[in-house]
Amino acid sequence: MTITYGNYSIDKGLYLAPMEDVSDYPFRMICKKLGVDVVYSEFISSEALIRDAEKAFKKMTIKPEEHPIGIQIYGNRIEAMVEAAQIAEEKGPDFIDINFGCPVKKVALKGAGSGLLRDVPKMIAMCEAVVRSVDLPVTAKTRLGWDDTSIEIVDIARQMEAVGIEALALHGRTRTQGYKGFANWEWIARVKEAVSIPVIGNGDIVDPVSAENAFDRYGVDAVMIGRGAIHNPWIFRDIKHYRTTGELPAPPSVEERVDLLIEHLQMSVEYKGERRGVIEMRKHTSGYLKGLPHIARFRSRLVQTDSLDETIHMLNELKENPLIRDAVLKIEQSRDEALKMTCAGDDGNC
Repeated sequence: MTITYGNYSIDKGLYLAPMEDVSDYPFRMICKKLGVDVVYSEFISSEALIRDAEKAFKKMTIKPEEHPIGIQIYGNRIEAMVEAAQIAEEKGPDFIDINFGCPVKKVALKGAGSGLLRDVPKMIAMCEAVVRSVDLPVTAKTRLGWDDTSIEIVDIARQMEAVGIEALALHGRTRTQGYKGFANWEWIARVKEAVSIPVIGNGDIVDPVSAENAFDRYGVDAVMIGRGAIHNPWIFRDIKHYRTTGELPAPPSVEERVDLLIEHLQMSVEYKGERRGVIEMRKHTSGYLKGLPHIARFRSRLVQTDSLDETIHMLNELKENPLIRDAVLKIEQSRDEALKMTCAGDDGNC
């Protein structure tokens, strides 16, 4: 099913999950560059919005190149969610999304996020009230249930559709699982069969094969990628390459990793200021450089500075580091040799 937001039509879409302190403007733009189709704001407290909190309003900043984009809000009071949705609508997103999936204690145990899975009537009433309060499409993101003994997601999805929710993103874990264990995609498939609105599958999408399996085996209309993109924003590019060619692309080179990291870092500093921009990039830096040989000592040096120029200088030095370059070259040669042997075993049909 093609998913439509105004003038945007998305077929087999790739979504970047809304993630607190991760899916900010700089990271969204990096993922846009690498092929993501739809992005969200970080999730935003409805209570903060109606109290004019500066940080909450900054999260709603949308630039033209980000579309299609949704603003995601959360809260435990229906009146506050209605007002927050109306405030968010004024910022010009393509849709408003309601978070019913956040599992963290400070959200869920206060009756917001996945906490509303323990009060389904209130969840549905909140959906209906928000849908009626704005002209934009309203979507929702949730989990299978509070725990394994209270999974009612098929019925919940039907009720959401009945009150006007236009698409549902479903994480295949319960709240009590958090991010442990494995996502249960069988439940996601059951929901897809039960409703006529688009279903966006989320959970354990870590590479092109798992993404295409979600479409082919479970029939979802789109996939949402969260943790799999934090340390590997190339995942969106790789999925589309695999979909088109049937081949897994080579991992990014040292030069590609460093150049993209510097671009991301510069945007972070422009958006947040130098010190905060450099410090908050550290969670991404480890991911960009993950797996490179001899990288631990270098990475420990990086986290000791909050200077943009010094960080860029060190990163550029990394591209010329002979230990790393030689080790990466050996890894690539070994991979190429293994591929040749596999092809030879298949009579050259690789």
